[in-house]
Amino acid sequence: MFYLIVVLIGFFLLYLFFIAPGAVPNHSDSLLWESHYAHRGLHEKNKEVPENSILAFTKAVEAGYGMELDVNLIADGKVVVFHDDSLLRVCGVDKPITECLSTELSDYHIENTEQTIPLLKDVLHLVAGRVPLIIELKNTKEWQQLCVKTAALMDDYAGVYCIESFHPGIVGWFYKNRPEVIRGQLSAGYRNLDGTPLWQRLLIASVVTNVVARPHFIAYKHEDAHHRLSLWLFRQFGGKLVGWTVRGNDDRVRCMDFFDVIIFEFFRP
Repeated sequence: MFYLIVVLIGFFLLYLFFIAPGAVPNHSDSLLWESHYAHRGLHEKNKEVPENSILAFTKAVEAGYGMELDVNLIADGKVVVFHDDSLLRVCGVDKPITECLSTELSDYHIENTEQTIPLLKDVLHLVAGRVPLIIELKNTKEWQQLCVKTAALMDDYAGVYCIESFHPGIVGWFYKNRPEVIRGQLSAGYRNLDGTPLWQRLLIASVVTNVVARPHFIAYKHEDAHHRLSLWLFRQFGGKLVGWTVRGNDDRVRCMDFFDVIIFEFFRP
């Protein structure tokens, strides 16, 4: 029995080592945790203001909200702000975003509006440090190049921002190459992590991938986050918790009490 207890304690200590957050840089700006974040900009449910558009980002800035946005790499090496792998859902064109050229982006209109797909550099120029940003790097085939290109753009940006990704390798890239940048691991219950093998989903859901990325925060699907021991322990070690994506019909009060900040859409906190 004694040896069993020792083994169990050893496994628990190892688990704590695996899920522990990274040390927050001394210079990190508290503004990151003083704002809630408009999901893909302050877009509207009726799609008159479409997601990840210059108009949605403009409205978020005007309202004083931080914003979350998605970035991917297109065929000519530019970093584009776009969520999906394909243009089909929001632009009606069955084409992978990674096969687009920057010269083509003005041809693709988002949700049948005048808004077109923006480059990250244009969004950064628009925001100009007025509100904090959460930049999600998509799990794309050329993810290492995406890290390099995104980091280069952000090196010249004077505003407050952090990065996040579902891909632990991307978060780990910033841990190794830009340790001064606040980084977050995106996650959810394993049933809600589509497109990856079960064993990978289990690792990401349980946040043991922290050992290779040492995130400063975990952004967890809010419906899956409550009563998770791993998240409670992560917070006890000084990590921050971000809830995504909170909508108007969710228990907003509970979410804002549970998480340090929330990523929201279709209402205004």
